[in-house]
Amino acid sequence: MALYESVLIARQDISAAQAEQLGETFAQIVRDNGGQVAKTEYWGLKTLAYKIKKNRKGHYLMLHIDAPAAAVAEMERNMSISEDILRYMTVRIEKLDPGQSVMLQNRGERGERGERGERGPRRFDDRGPRGPRRSEAPAAIASEGESA
Repeated sequence: MALYESVLIARQDISAAQAEQLGETFAQIVRDNGGQVAKTEYWGLKTLAYKIKKNRKGHYLMLHIDAPAAAVAEMERNMSISEDILRYMTVRIEKLDPGQSVMLQNRGERGERGERGERGPRRFDDRGPRGPRRSEAPAAIASEGESA
């Protein structure tokens, strides 16, 4: 049997529980056709880069599958029939990654950033990147005019 990674995007109108239930439905189709699903990850509701079927957001799910090609073809056929699925993509891979996917690892890093009000060190001196501030410019011009 071959190894596959399948990512699907479900409509924004359904709840997170319904999106996870969709993933379980497709996993059961794979199991019924002689395969197994090693891992299922729900990545959450994310904003799409462009509208897909009048949706601006979508629920992302990823399935790691160890199944024959016929089982994956049947799962994809059911995905294309389902009205709740906006897009899907299945890719054959060499080995299954036992850890979390990159999408879930990034979610953990987000909490490590500072609060919104905190600022890091300034990259430029007080004048800014392009010279004196506007409030300082008239005073500098006036002082130059007096000395001339």
